[in-house]
Amino acid sequence: MRFQTPKENKKNIIVFFLLLLYVTGMIPIVAVPFSVVIFKMAIIPVVILQIWAFLYIIAPYKFEKSYYLFFGVYGVVNTYVYFLAIQKLLYLHLGAEGKGPFIIGFILFIGLLVTMNWLNVKALYTGTYHKMQQMKSINVHYLSFAGIGYVIAQLVLTFVYSEYAKMMFFILLLSLLSLFTAYFTVCIHRYYYISKNMVRVKQVYPSFGLPLNERQDETKKVIERSGIARRKK
Repeated sequence: MRFQTPKENKKNIIVFFLLLLYVTGMIPIVAVPFSVVIFKMAIIPVVILQIWAFLYIIAPYKFEKSYYLFFGVYGVVNTYVYFLAIQKLLYLHLGAEGKGPFIIGFILFIGLLVTMNWLNVKALYTGTYHKMQQMKSINVHYLSFAGIGYVIAQLVLTFVYSEYAKMMFFILLLSLLSLFTAYFTVCIHRYYYISKNMVRVKQVYPSFGLPLNERQDETKKVIERSGIARRKK
């Protein structure tokens, strides 16, 4: 249970929203040629997510627990926006026709999220994460299989519908970034793990989830108890 501080959580939201969601995600969506359909499909979840994000900008300490649920959902939305951006490139830039590319892309999108979360649970309960934290040499190649498969599948799909190197580069870039954002979805599992093990979390982080003023009071109490315990010894 290694958690970032609420202050770091707040910075993550600002940086990841700006760079991954807006710059590399929404700019391709709103760029010419513009598609009203794709824009509507993207803007609704993005706006909802942005409104939700204000909680962690305004009160990151108070909402520390639900941040992990939020960040996991952010990973889903950001990966979904990349999926739509890739579809726009395929249809409006590369001339793809029919429902085939969209259906294949959507299956790849769902498959990436499911596989990432399955690998996360497997790594958690087989002790892989613990061994990584202990800096032991282990074989974790299987963790990259989902990502490699997703990128290769997108490249194959691109070769089928175009030979333009520039568009291939953009699709490759969005596919690689999708691996990064898809990994964030594992925070949903972390949120439910925290919810079920709050006693253990509080043992490690006594001030977890408390507002900043109460957190400072809790820190003082812990220091005082530690001082009393040392004097008794």
